[in-house]
Amino acid sequence: MKAVTPRTILSSLPVAYLDHITGEVTSMILAPHPDDESLACGGLIAESCARARPPIVVIVTDGTGSHPSSVSYPPTRLRDLREREAASAVGRLGLPLERLLFMRLRDSHMPRAGPFYYSAIEWLARLFNSYHCGAILAPWLCDPHCDHQATQEMARVLASRVNAKLLSYPVWGWLLPAGAISGDENLAGWRLDIQSHLAAKRNAIKSYESQYSDLIKDDPNGFTLPADLLSVFEQPFETFLDTTW
Repeated sequence: MKAVTPRTILSSLPVAYLDHITGEVTSMILAPHPDDESLACGGLIAESCARARPPIVVIVTDGTGSHPSSVSYPPTRLRDLREREAASAVGRLGLPLERLLFMRLRDSHMPRAGPFYYSAIEWLARLFNSYHCGAILAPWLCDPHCDHQATQEMARVLASRVNAKLLSYPVWGWLLPAGAISGDENLAGWRLDIQSHLAAKRNAIKSYESQYSDLIKDDPNGFTLPADLLSVFEQPFETFLDTTW
């Protein structure tokens, strides 16, 4: 049988309403970096806010790994910039800013075991319960980025701890080649129609000027969101996988 791309599989999942995907609950969105929440869940955030059920968005890392050699934007200044961009982005999606929180774990060096790791999970569990959440959204485990995978692993521990539904969203996984998830073609999940929120999502993504423009000019190895990835998030739907383990 000819191997298919993950994009083909993810784009062919059935369309469902928000309440079917998440349940009629408040969601907690775990974003590894500032911008992942808008790229993968911007439409869901906007739809949730339109339904008067705004999610909690937690940015897990400080985002400072994007321009590690910049002199004009050393880590603290870059972190502050990316947090301002995140606030602008979710504001454009209709999310009240008090529902945006930052864990500030070190970009590309998230803990995956030990006391600090479990204290972070306990902090998330308290947050989950204090906002009466019922579902957790985290990056797909097949996303080829260490922070995305670590966030999914943390979400699994958290979901078990608070007895929550766990959904996964692809970011970099959209660009995996054919055969990359061989044997996993029967992925279960849904697509959320976000056509009515696509303009707001585009504006949210544009808030991340540090990630797609030449705003930071003094790091030749600085990260830039590639055009092929950005094109994925022009689609009038977002995809969420029903994660089981």
